[in-house]
Amino acid sequence: MPLDGFTLHLLTDELKSSCVGSRIEKIHMPAKDELVFHLRSRQGQNKLFVSASSSIPRINLTSNAPENPGSPPMLCMFLRKHLTGCVITDIEQRELDRTVYISLSGANDIGDPVSFTLALEIMPKHSNLAVINSEGIILEALKKSDPSSEEARHVLPGFKYLPPPAQDKLNILEISDEEIIEKIKLQPNALLSSAALKTLQGVSPLIARETAYEVCGGDVAVGEMTPVQLDRLKTALGSMRKALGGECKPTMLISDGKPLDFSFKDIKQYGFAVSSKEYDTFSELIDGFYSEKSLTERTLNQSREMQKTLQSLIARSKRKLEARKEELEKCADKERLRIYAELILSNQYSLQKGSAYYDLENYYDGYKTVRIAADPALSPSANAQKYYKEYNKLKNAEKLLDGLIEESKIETEYLESALDLAKRARGYSDIAQIKAELAEEGYLKKGKNKKDKQPKALPPVKYVSDDGYTILVGRNNAQNEELSFKTAAKDDSWFHVQSFSGSHVIVIGNGDILPESTCRQAAVIAACNSSAADSSLVPVDYTVAKELKKPKGGKKGMVIYHTYNTMWVKPDKELCEKLLQK
Repeated sequence: MPLDGFTLHLLTDELKSSCVGSRIEKIHMPAKDELVFHLRSRQGQNKLFVSASSSIPRINLTSNAPENPGSPPMLCMFLRKHLTGCVITDIEQRELDRTVYISLSGANDIGDPVSFTLALEIMPKHSNLAVINSEGIILEALKKSDPSSEEARHVLPGFKYLPPPAQDKLNILEISDEEIIEKIKLQPNALLSSAALKTLQGVSPLIARETAYEVCGGDVAVGEMTPVQLDRLKTALGSMRKALGGECKPTMLISDGKPLDFSFKDIKQYGFAVSSKEYDTFSELIDGFYSEKSLTERTLNQSREMQKTLQSLIARSKRKLEARKEELEKCADKERLRIYAELILSNQYSLQKGSAYYDLENYYDGYKTVRIAADPALSPSANAQKYYKEYNKLKNAEKLLDGLIEESKIETEYLESALDLAKRARGYSDIAQIKAELAEEGYLKKGKNKKDKQPKALPPVKYVSDDGYTILVGRNNAQNEELSFKTAAKDDSWFHVQSFSGSHVIVIGNGDILPESTCRQAAVIAACNSSAADSSLVPVDYTVAKELKKPKGGKKGMVIYHTYNTMWVKPDKELCEKLLQK
């Protein structure tokens, strides 16, 4: 769900109390439409996350700031030059619209005071961020409009900033309940939820449906509402006004363990099908709701080209594997060729040159007569040698194809594991390390510019079980191999999903016999860090590290083991998030 005007109103009040008076120390740009402002005040440090993404635009304080890329974009350099050192003097919302203005004051290069405004427009598909000077002129914008278009509103440097066109809706903080109800009644054929959406500024579809549920027990046409229901609507509007005044509960709705929606109040329209979780602040609520989705989107944006390349490589490897299997099937006929050669040789003195075929008794098959094709231009002996030659050719090919098929299987398995890791990458460094590994293996071209800044390799992802045992998870195949063969002690426990691509998971046991609860949590972590993360039940193999062996010709991250146990677990992302050491 997009951030609505009601929630944004409460969030803006919250940010105003937390951020006004803070100084901007650093500015990072994790993605082309995301910014992180590092703030410092007398109360401490904060990170203000601002996104003008077309799918999940938002603003909130965050404890899960995305990783900073190696090279800052030009817009980031511009913002660093002009806004670093500025103090936030105000944060305000335009009525109940989804536009937020952040006022900043600072000094220019010669020490003269300057002021700026950051205008954040939080509208799906049309979100934007503009830097405006004290005269209202746009200095820079995240998304620039086309100057050749006929639109009256241009978002371009040098142009006067104009806010998004206002909608013909009522502000519940300025208009009485009676006026709102009268405008709703002008839509007798519309459902109440639809009429509320068209009438009230800042209301979301969720709140509109919840209002209909509270007032009528479901959605009904406005013209069919009874006087009692109209009185209830007045009460519901009063409750909204109180919530916007501060009587609210930052609430996330959860369905099947995944975030479904969020609100500033209890939502009852779903009954027992949906659970809820309350947060202390709206920033924590929004950060928690969007963190997984935005991470997934950010990672996809960063790795989309690499994933496309990997998918192409996997398809080619599979085609090669199938072609080699077909060739191997043809080799199964080699014994027939050897028998034909022997039959011709054993009867060569009774055979004539020039025959197109030989009818001979096959003493390998109960002396049944078999017709063997022959080249009339060759003698019987030469025809026999021809069959022997074809037999030896297939025999040698069979030996070679066995190795080539195994090589293709290993290659396909490796590429599929790399694709799985790319899909589950947690940020820029993870993507860069996987790219470097693929380049080293010869699947991607190495960068020509040696001066390009390479991100520092991150350590394994660390979890701690409820029993206090450290659980390490590899971020890429090279790290998987290092964990399994170098980091892990001989008696440390090793976990991996069965028959799926996934990260290697090591439990540092310190020589202890691991509690069953820790083993189960490690198995759940292995399931969540695999391509089977969305399955309902996943088999996870576990053994001690000393049982692991590197297969001959195996690529990075590949192991074999023969002594192991298997545990069936249900992937639980909430548990993994709880055990994760941030």
